[in-house]
Amino acid sequence: MGSVGLLYVGAVLFVNAVMLLGRVDARSAAVFNLFVGAMQVVLPTILLVRAGDDLALITAASGIYLFGFTYLYVGIGGLAGLDSTGVGWFSLFVSGAALVFSAINFFDVEDYPFGVIWLCWSFLWFLFFVVLGLKRGEYTRYTGWVTLANALGTTTLPAFLLLTDNYTTAAWFAVVIGACAVVIFAGLWILTRPQGAAGRPAETPSPR
Repeated sequence: MGSVGLLYVGAVLFVNAVMLLGRVDARSAAVFNLFVGAMQVVLPTILLVRAGDDLALITAASGIYLFGFTYLYVGIGGLAGLDSTGVGWFSLFVSGAALVFSAINFFDVEDYPFGVIWLCWSFLWFLFFVVLGLKRGEYTRYTGWVTLANALGTTTLPAFLLLTDNYTTAAWFAVVIGACAVVIFAGLWILTRPQGAAGRPAETPSPR
């Protein structure tokens, strides 16, 4: 179930990325956020029901809820025309929690690639906090491109590797993911960094 959910997280991040880049209407993107958000709440609930006293399954489910609630928050807020500040500050909480889940994957689960992937997600959700919570709209374009990179590299790719039984927890794969992430995120910053004074105001996923 986790690999299926991860695939659709890639889909919603892709839609949100092109929305941030001005290619998709915010209200239309909000609807898809509701679809995926609902999935990311239902799936971990099923996991919890089946987990019993299995702490590993409970921990995995708790991480999925972070993203499910994000997409529901974005979807409902976008359709209702709500201010984005709440989503932004919740994203700061998610960013911090993702650091903990990264540590769990590195030192407890020993799934080193997902340790790196959680770090990428922490960075991405911190950017959501900057753009939506702090209203630093000059970083919207950079955030959009980082979202797109995460949609392809940290969700869609590992989802297909898991679905085809080609995923590995080896340290070398984590190094490859980490190196690619650093190069891509730094390169995107060089290409899209704000020039001069503060840019346009941040746009929440809403029809306004």
